[in-house]
Amino acid sequence: MAMKTSYVVQPFELHRKRLRPARQEAAQSESGALKKAENLAKRMPGAAALKVVADDETGELEGVTILGRWGEIPDDFADSLQG
Repeated sequence: MAMKTSYVVQPFELHRKRLRPARQEAAQSESGALKKAENLAKRMPGAAALKVVADDETGELEGVTILGRWGEIPDDFADSLQG
């Protein structure tokens, strides 16, 4: 079982006065994800940088870690990552 770590930025947009996830963007590194999330949050309500660890063969998630968050993030965002 080979684990693969990837970095993702999850921006958020307002839709009918509610925050909802926009299209995720991949990043090459942890620092790249942090910078991208911070920059996106300047143009959007908010963004979060994530570290995703998954089984390379099955795609099964091992864990998701929030590396940083900027701007407005839904209150239940961290809970939604747990499954």
